Amino acid sequence: MSFAVDRRHFLRAAVAAPMILLGRVRLFGAEYSTRAVDVMKSSTVIDMLSPITLSSVRMTQLMAKPASFTAANLADYRASGINAFHVALGLGGPEAYQNTLQFVAGWDGFLAHHSETMKRIDSVADIDAARAAGKIGFIIGLQNSEHFRTPADVDFFYSLGQRVSQLTYNARNMIGNGSTERRDDGLSDFGVAIVSRMNGVGMVVDVSHCGDRTTLDAFEASRKPVLITHGNCRALNPHPRCKTDEAIRKMAAQGGVMGITGVRMFVKGSEPTTVEDVLDHFDHVKKLVGPEFLGVGSDIDLYGYDAMPANERAALHANYKSSYAFREKDDIEAISHPRRMFDLTEGLIRRGYTDAEMHGILGGNFHRVLGRIWV
Repeated sequence: MSFAVDRRHFLRAAVAAPMILLGRVRLFGAEYSTRAVDVMKSSTVIDMLSPITLSSVRMTQLMAKPASFTAANLADYRASGINAFHVALGLGGPEAYQNTLQFVAGWDGFLAHHSETMKRIDSVADIDAARAAGKIGFIIGLQNSEHFRTPADVDFFYSLGQRVSQLTYNARNMIGNGSTERRDDGLSDFGVAIVSRMNGVGMVVDVSHCGDRTTLDAFEASRKPVLITHGNCRALNPHPRCKTDEAIRKMAAQGGVMGITGVRMFVKGSEPTTVEDVLDHFDHVKKLVGPEFLGVGSDIDLYGYDAMPANERAALHANYKSSYAFREKDDIEAISHPRRMFDLTEGLIRRGYTDAEMHGILGGNFHRVLGRIWV
């Protein structure tokens, strides 16, 4: 089902039961306001961080056997209402170059197998074309830039289809420092050269996991907008992965966009943690710099961390420092399912956002800035 169809045909195809209350419909088994449905239908919806799976076992299976992505899986993607997913993973270490080659090649093979229903996104025109054709768009990116051994590697991976690169993950690399590194150092000379080359080819500079100094240095070094594809506000939660008001202001001054996550420990440091706490982060950025610099970077797959196999989730937690402060649950229940963008839209409506503001947050703002960078 494409969201590029008119409202009458959309509702005819999607509503599982008649309207049960004035102004409300049942959609994909849940109840939503007609306003939320209309806003979603009329938006280009982009999630700027949502891997196809959080399970490393499932990821290996999908890349090796694309046919293991079933019709039921596709139905969940269509039900999500999301037109484009940024599917970056955090690959690093001594085999970063080879592992990234395998990652990009695996995605190219997977998308070739599913070409009738999916499309690799290389430009904003591709986002528009995928939406018009009713296809799911996938943006290939990395949550680490350790595979860039020299600036020339930026050109090479861009030619393979990579369009976004986070400068660092949580630790230090040759470019700069991650958010949980012991010292808050900034970009290296090599890092400045990498940013310059990324600007030159039209690859997104992402600082979501970068340390504070590296984040600020990236804004200073870049000639194009720098994105926080998935982050939260430290003014509301003193987690090292959250961004300071200074960083958010500099991002906006340069024309960037910040995608808000729904990961529990990034949203709030104590319980209860609900979707209302997530909405507080949207409100904070809106008040600080304006709604035109807001987007969504959920930082989960369609089903969330808590749905992972228990052994894989435990292994994932073990790979992070104690400062990550994992809790019993990683997800926020109301927005950890395939229809989460509809629930988020309902929340934005509750907070008084206009339709135009919601169109921007759901994807229009990222669409605008990607158009400036991918040239």
